[in-house]
Amino acid sequence: MTELTYLQAISAALWEEMEADERVLLLGEDIGPFGGAFKVTKGFVERFGERRVMDMPMSEWAFVGAAIGAAMLGLRPVVEIQFADFIATPFDMIVNQAATCYYRWQAPVPLVIRAPSGGGLRAGPFHSQNPEAWFVHRPGLKVVAPASPRDAKGLLRAAIRDNNPVIYFENKYLYRKVKEDVPDGDWTVPIGQADVKRRGRDVSVIAYGSMVYEALEAAETVAAGGIDVEVLDLRTLLPLDRDAILGTAERTGKVIVVHEATLTGGVGGEVTAIIAEHAFELLDAPLVRLAAPDTPVPFSPPLEDFFRPNAVKIAEAVRKLAAY
Repeated sequence: MTELTYLQAISAALWEEMEADERVLLLGEDIGPFGGAFKVTKGFVERFGERRVMDMPMSEWAFVGAAIGAAMLGLRPVVEIQFADFIATPFDMIVNQAATCYYRWQAPVPLVIRAPSGGGLRAGPFHSQNPEAWFVHRPGLKVVAPASPRDAKGLLRAAIRDNNPVIYFENKYLYRKVKEDVPDGDWTVPIGQADVKRRGRDVSVIAYGSMVYEALEAAETVAAGGIDVEVLDLRTLLPLDRDAILGTAERTGKVIVVHEATLTGGVGGEVTAIIAEHAFELLDAPLVRLAAPDTPVPFSPPLEDFFRPNAVKIAEAVRKLAAY
């Protein structure tokens, strides 16, 4: 076991997969000598060279397209989108090209797109978005959003080895804020499996990314008042782990779904729809969604704090639902 931060876990996964498989290469802006905007790839170009750690021009459309071609020719490229907000630029390449190749002519596209997402860093509306729902709607893709260092490493390794295009949403707020022991050796976290981070009997909180930690903090807060909260970390957003979602709904009968992304059209709507369709008779209260309001991410610190869900808001929602 090695204690790693969330950022170190991502870096370690990339390094170990590049050591193990010479087909793995990295593309992105400033990922070479500069080491990436967040220093995830610091030291990589010195070890693996410029042919495998490739600095790209400021055109996500172009270098994602190049990565798709490389994947189709047998390489395993990992693209870094410097901020997830910029993923709108290569959107066509991802959803109309990478996502459809296997369906159209059985051509695997083993491509990973790393998308640093989320707010809390006072970075404003162009560097704080959570656009995961755009890609959850697209068949042919896989979408993951790890919360812990262990899951960050295990899911990235699984994504690199997968023959499908995977969008890997890594939460910038967590980079240096969370740390845990991560197993050594060759292992992965399976794509498509959620994880119960805390067992409980009264209310379920389903979350992913940074909201997992807010949910766990809220669970500890309300436990003082006798409310036992279960926290389910989705980990994978496409495909969703329906068994885990329905299982937690059955155990508690009361469910809150939390995500940092804006409310309308978010992943929470799909999760609650699954429960409403397949576990309605197991519920003891209405389903609740807690998310950001439908506005751009504010730059002002007080406004951003108001905008983002947090442990206080989750605890309030849990108390209200528990009393229903």
